[in-house]
Amino acid sequence: MHIETLKVFCDVVETGSFSQAAAQNFITQSAVSQQLRNLETKYQCRLLERSRSGAKPTPEGAILYRASREILERYRQIETELQESAKIVCGPLRVAIVYSVGLHELPPYLKEYLRLYPQVNVHVEYSRPNKIYEDTIAGRIDLGIVAYPSKHPQIQIVPFREDKLVVVCPPDHPLSNQKRVTLSRLDGETFVGYEREVATRRALDQLFRDRQIQVRYVGEYDNIETIKRAVEIGQGISIVPLASVRHEVEHGTIKVVHLADETILRPLGIVHKKGRHLSPAAVKFIEVLKRPDLQQLHE
Repeated sequence: MHIETLKVFCDVVETGSFSQAAAQNFITQSAVSQQLRNLETKYQCRLLERSRSGAKPTPEGAILYRASREILERYRQIETELQESAKIVCGPLRVAIVYSVGLHELPPYLKEYLRLYPQVNVHVEYSRPNKIYEDTIAGRIDLGIVAYPSKHPQIQIVPFREDKLVVVCPPDHPLSNQKRVTLSRLDGETFVGYEREVATRRALDQLFRDRQIQVRYVGEYDNIETIKRAVEIGQGISIVPLASVRHEVEHGTIKVVHLADETILRPLGIVHKKGRHLSPAAVKFIEVLKRPDLQQLHE
């Protein structure tokens, strides 16, 4: 049995999807199916059940999954030690990142990283913050990038950078003619924003409570792209990272208004499992993310 087959099996269990597992391992979906059939033939039992909600492990599959995870983690440790000894930066690197950072801030860092370390096979997925924490603790990803990183006994946080948050509105909104407004000017405004459990939303709601400002939420979304589309069609105004709306500002579909009496900075953090020995590929990725010359591109 090949170690790659066990990884494919684990990826199917974790994603619930043959197609996602295929994409993560750079193989075809039919190849995934064939590898899983080979496992079932070898162990003479059914390992996965398919349903509309995705692939789920059978009781036998759950046993194989737990054992495979242990094998893969030990294999990863061996590879890490050998790479460190030989001073080699290669192999797989799995990174999960929140949408607003992944879509609008990661590209220059990733481009530089791939230029420096072309032998690393980087897999980047956009994910919700709660899933990033879960995948980090479970060892399913090497690194995560989140906003307002939360302390957790199993999570190590590495400070990354800070995003400047700004008010955004459609071009025909009364605020669009102003370059700066006070935070109190937002009192009573129709607002769209993140869902309530998202850390950025919680931080803004706390700020509004502290300043005794009430906004009327008419839309709550789980990602930055939907929030921007809602602003563009006039559903309401919002407060978002400046880096996430540069394209819309250039094309005139969204107006940015800076706050005159507040500077709202959203901290970003790199997270990994506490106590887990990072591979050279992960260590170098963090080094690139922390480079001042690349961070200045977003200021």
